[in-house]
This record gives sequence, structure tokens and C-alpha cells, in this order.
Amino acid sequence: MKKKSIMLVLILALSSLLAACGSYKFEPEMNIKVQDFSVTNQKNEQVNLDDFKGKPWLAMFIFTNCNSICPPMTFNMTEVQKALQDEGVTDYQIVAFSVDPDVDKPDVLTNYLKAYSVPDVSKWQLVTGYKQEFIEQFARQSFNSLVKKDQDPNNDQVMHMGSYYLVNAEGIVVKDYDGNTNVPVDTIVADMKALTK
Repeated sequence: MKKKSIMLVLILALSSLLAACGSYKFEPEMNIKVQDFSVTNQKNEQVNLDDFKGKPWLAMFIFTNCNSICPPMTFNMTEVQKALQDEGVTDYQIVAFSVDPDVDKPDVLTNYLKAYSVPDVSKWQLVTGYKQEFIEQFARQSFNSLVKKDQDPNNDQVMHMGSYYLVNAEGIVVKDYDGNTNVPVDTIVADMKALTK
């Protein structure tokens, strides 16, 4: 009798645990409409906001001459992509906006990405082809994110945030995450899974 009771408790505990795993509920934390844009990707193709609608995407702001947070952010995004692959999530994009468009031409962005072990390059859009003023106001208005180029001509660095932004299929920013040091990979994957259902 005692064995049966213990087994029953274990079965109930296991079933409630499995139920909890399958009942993850996505909760948006932001609600910002991404402004329309027309940009050039690393393949020298024109892309705009409509090209990304219909599936969720992860956005970030980086530049190829960055000597601080961009390399870890890019590496961390490859780790996020590996985790997405492991969970069978396929219907998404990764969009990296250059905050230094005068330097980051399509071929420069292509070479930058080659330095990383990217699980699926076809999901990545590294974009440029706009003025510095555009990316600074676009980041602020569409992502509530700071981008500011140093006015010192001897300094080639651009100040920007180290966040990833989750954009839903309608082009609304719904969440952000630390993309630099404490990347919540499991949460990002769970959120992406919830938005691709």
C-alpha cells in the first residue's frame, strides 16, 4: 500500500511538471511599432519591413569596428540560434542593424559574419545602406534604444545598447533581453516558440 502511495505521488508530481513545461505563456513587455524602413543587407539586396512580417524576428544593433560589446553579442546570438535549432524552431529571422553604415558596407558585413560559427546563415540579415542620422532616430523611435556616434574624428566607436529585441510577426517590438553578458537563452527560445505557434 505504501509503495502504491509513493508511486501515485511521483506520477502526480511528474504529470504536473510536464503540464507546466507545456503551458508556457508568452507575456509581452513592450509594445512599440517598428517604423517602415528600406535597407541593404549583406548580400547587397534591398529589404524592408514587409519582408520581415509574417514571422517573429530578433533584432540587435552592432558594427564591425566595435571593440567592446558587439563580438560577444554576435557570438551569443549564434548560441541562441543553436538553441532554436535544437528546439526545432525554424520560422524566424535575425536582423542586425549596423550603427556605423558609412563603414559597414555589404561586403564588410559579410566578412564580419564569416568570423562566427553561424548555424544557419540564411536566417541572418545584417543591414546597412542608410545615413547615420537615420539609424540613430530609428533605434530610438522603433526600439527605445540609444545609438550615438562619437563626434571626435579620432574615435571610430559608436555608442549603442547591448540588447536583443523580439519583434512579433506584425512588426511590433514586444520584449528585450540582455544580449551581452547574461543572455537568457532559454527564455528567448521559449518566447520564439510561443510566437511561432
